[in-house]
Amino acid sequence: MGAPHLATAQAPKWWCLATPPRWEVGLRWWPQMAPRWSRLDWRGCALATPPGWDWLSAGCPPARPPDMASPLRLRSALALVTGAGSGIGRAVSVRLAKEGATVAACDLDRAAACETVWLLGGQGSEKVAPGGAHTAFQADVSEAGAVRRLLEQVQACFSRPPSVVVSCAGLTRDEFLLRMSEDDWDRVIAVNLKGIFLVTQAAAQALVSSGCRGSIINISSIVGKVGNVGQTNYAASKAGVIGLTQTAARELGRHGIRCNSVLPGFITTPMTQKVPQKVLDKVIGMIPMGHLGDPEDVADAVTFLASEDSGYITGASVEVTGGLYM
Repeated sequence: MGAPHLATAQAPKWWCLATPPRWEVGLRWWPQMAPRWSRLDWRGCALATPPGWDWLSAGCPPARPPDMASPLRLRSALALVTGAGSGIGRAVSVRLAKEGATVAACDLDRAAACETVWLLGGQGSEKVAPGGAHTAFQADVSEAGAVRRLLEQVQACFSRPPSVVVSCAGLTRDEFLLRMSEDDWDRVIAVNLKGIFLVTQAAAQALVSSGCRGSIINISSIVGKVGNVGQTNYAASKAGVIGLTQTAARELGRHGIRCNSVLPGFITTPMTQKVPQKVLDKVIGMIPMGHLGDPEDVADAVTFLASEDSGYITGASVEVTGGLYM
């Protein structure tokens, strides 16, 4: 698209800078056209806001056009987030909602899920929430029956399956290999690996049966890639999530369902608050970025994978580590 015609002494009245495409043209042509534009009579030109006049008179455009909101990347999407009651799951719920998604927030702790939904401005309970409102659900993702009921409840509440599914539910029961109990091993594997298997399977079945496309994002960990002392069970579960997700991506791609995993490093969550400070200080010294990550850092990666901005990405393992273990 060429520059606006400026042969006349007055700027053409149709050259309204209020619309995004014309802002883009204005910004693109500003370096070449500023000397000529400054001699024109702009009184017939409809600018978006008074700040728009400011950058014209100052001779340089703003970093971004005034009063132009970024398009919502997940408008009309329904997102199911497990482990939504705190930490990364809550941050993911907030971020997806900001991008326009309706969030079905699930947690083992119903009160925590309701608190997350309250932060989103939703109703707080699947029993009363009208269609389109953020809603809280309770489920133990390690139980097949509970996961099956969860997907049924979500579809009954919103009259459609979730097109974005983010499995954040997880736990730790740390101990050295020589002292780890079978119960600690079983419980971590049940929630962190079996739970993601059950949610991924149920969500995929719902999407395939309805003919809908979708994005499934499973939260793994950098520990699943490199291991960690005292976390045999946790490392094994998170390594399993990576393999599970890659295999699901191979099987579900033909149905228009993308599957990716996110590998957080050390993130400031209730889980890492249990780690002794001297250990955290040592870890921070190993991170090129020089600090622990925030749940919002992980949420940003999840949002990208949930959106069509990553439409040709599946089977990927995205590390959010600040450079740790690269």
